[in-house]
Amino acid sequence: MTVPETVPAAFDRAADWRDDPAAVDRLRTDTRTGVLVVRERRVPMDEGLILVPAGDPVLARTRDWALLGRRADGSALLLAVQDPEDDTDADGSWAPRWNDLREAMPLLDGADAELVVTAIALAGWLRDAGFCPACGGTAVLRQAGWSRRCTVCGREHFPRTDPAVIVAVQSADGERLLLGANAQWKGRMHSCFAGFVEAGESLETTVQRELFEEAAVHVRDVTYVASQAWPFPRSLMLGFRATAVDETAVRGDGEEIIDVRWLTRAEIGSALEGRGPVGLPGEASIARRLILDWYRR
Repeated sequence: MTVPETVPAAFDRAADWRDDPAAVDRLRTDTRTGVLVVRERRVPMDEGLILVPAGDPVLARTRDWALLGRRADGSALLLAVQDPEDDTDADGSWAPRWNDLREAMPLLDGADAELVVTAIALAGWLRDAGFCPACGGTAVLRQAGWSRRCTVCGREHFPRTDPAVIVAVQSADGERLLLGANAQWKGRMHSCFAGFVEAGESLETTVQRELFEEAAVHVRDVTYVASQAWPFPRSLMLGFRATAVDETAVRGDGEEIIDVRWLTRAEIGSALEGRGPVGLPGEASIARRLILDWYRR
């Protein structure tokens, strides 16, 4: 695989603070601390991302707290997980626009985008992992919200990430791109092919298997492009490009993929401009990036 140039982290995750059991409580009283509220995988926005100052009354109903990291000036970034509410709080004093990840990502710069993805992913784990999957005991938070320890059997649990591949498949001459329509989209959109890595598989094997299962195509020249964390619910999308070996036998599996088609470079350009012949994934997705990467080549 070809590995791209190293991309620096958008913010410091402050792993050295996680071993302090009082870190979150201490930082919640620090007036320099910025707090990102997550409600049902949505974050507050106005012109940009809203960070609430520590101690703000809107944080009073917070259910779970966690450390996200620290900013360049050394001040902390905390996560506040709250139960879903109306867009306007009870007293009407705070009424931001609540955006989910797909709505927020095109409006955010790199640092805020990574912060939002991290917050939504961690909030989902905090919400869903309150009990030990081994024995059912209560699992209490540790490491500033980044692990849990079962109070019954003592097992340690950590936020889970499931790897998945997503692949842009081109024709042998490089002038056409193969896209498929998932049944869930009801034919409204075509995208790259994707699937989860199964136990015991390498990423390359997953690419080969998924493309044959979903589109009946064998591929070669599998090359890594980039990755994207996608907390729906906890995926890490690993993006590849590949070249089809046999272009004539392609077909959807009829269940998950209801249509596959080769699109020319001109057709992809038209679709990117919103003029058809198919709908394409939104700007927040790595699928869009893979399609753009192929088109611009």
